[in-house]
Amino acid sequence: MSLFITGFLIILSGFTVNAQSKTWKLEDCINYALSKNIQVQKSGLTNAQNQLYSKQALANRLPSMNASVNQNFNWYKGFDSSTGQYGSSNGSNSTNYSLNSSVLLFNGAKLSNKIKLAEINQQGGLFDSETVKESVGINILNAYLQVLYAYESVNNATKQIDATTEQLTLAKERLDLGAISVADYLQIKSELANEKSTLATAKNQLSINNVTLMQLMELPVDPNFEVSSPNMDSLLLKSEKPDAQEIYNIALGIKPQIKSAELNKESANLNATIAKADFLPSLSLGAGLSTGFSSLIANTDYTNQLKDKVNPSVGLSLSIPVFQKKQVKTNVGIANIAVSNAELDEINTKNTLRKEIEQACVDVETAKSEYAAGLDLMQSSQESYNVTDEKFKVGLLNSVDFLVQKTNLITSESKLLQSKYKLIFSYKVLDFYRGIPLVL
Repeated sequence: MSLFITGFLIILSGFTVNAQSKTWKLEDCINYALSKNIQVQKSGLTNAQNQLYSKQALANRLPSMNASVNQNFNWYKGFDSSTGQYGSSNGSNSTNYSLNSSVLLFNGAKLSNKIKLAEINQQGGLFDSETVKESVGINILNAYLQVLYAYESVNNATKQIDATTEQLTLAKERLDLGAISVADYLQIKSELANEKSTLATAKNQLSINNVTLMQLMELPVDPNFEVSSPNMDSLLLKSEKPDAQEIYNIALGIKPQIKSAELNKESANLNATIAKADFLPSLSLGAGLSTGFSSLIANTDYTNQLKDKVNPSVGLSLSIPVFQKKQVKTNVGIANIAVSNAELDEINTKNTLRKEIEQACVDVETAKSEYAAGLDLMQSSQESYNVTDEKFKVGLLNSVDFLVQKTNLITSESKLLQSKYKLIFSYKVLDFYRGIPLVL
């Protein structure tokens, strides 16, 4: 038995290690965030509510029907007119049954328009939900790239420490031979300490970025959390010049916030039409069936009474608005104002989208130029550093000049790394407006 338990624990620990060592792709992070995000879940509840409203609007076309039963007990004293006296108390009971139904025949097409309104609100809710999901996706993308940037910063800092450690070893050998001064040696040693401090800062930033991403995902913080590092070189090789108008035209046809704004305007117009219908009369058809029993009726039993007292009825009811204290007129005016607001909201939504796309196109061009400049700077800094490193190794250069060149190399690496991820994010933002899924 103990062997079985031990084996089970070993298997369980293996599963635990596998679960902890999961490497998260961007798509995994986005999907997990969408499944846990509170705003996404609330938008789903709103959609379910809108679906119920839509079904209710359709059901309002159906007739209504109500049944009722009344049971009454009465006590009375009979009056004898010849004696002028009241007799003893007598009791009676009666039972009444009724069944009534009514259906609206005409009310200025309010029912039809309310059905359309409910359908529009349901569709609009779906687009609002998609807008929330897109916002979550773009935030996850940004946080994910920040994690990848921090990973590379840590790797670069580690490489610098390895290189400086070798240089410090060489400097110590030359110091022992008297080839360099103690000051030169201490400068290399100080540089190594600075680089270790830079590495610690980079690791701290990586931890912060990991926590930020996990919190956006609504994932409890896990020290074993890791993201995959895809090869993104192909993204950096794009040479297209983005056309803001072309991308804007594509976005107008696919972005959920635009469709939602259009539906909101259509909804406002329907509300105005519904409000105007209150100026018109309404016509209803009603029908009923009633019967009853009374103990005061003699010489007939309960069943026969119910049969004999069956009373069917049918009728039309016409309601004509005459004077309603300007309420309908006020409602129509308010509805018309809502239409104007919805039109302005649609224009504002489209203008906002256009401005975002224009800015995204500018960001791409800026990031491309920064990345190209960063590549040139990195190449020239690397070449200069290689020459400087050779001179330093053979004792033709002091540590001060060497460290200046090395600082320039580190700075150029940092700028190139920043411009790289800025360019990648800018390209993915353009893909986002084109409707291309957020993947790396």
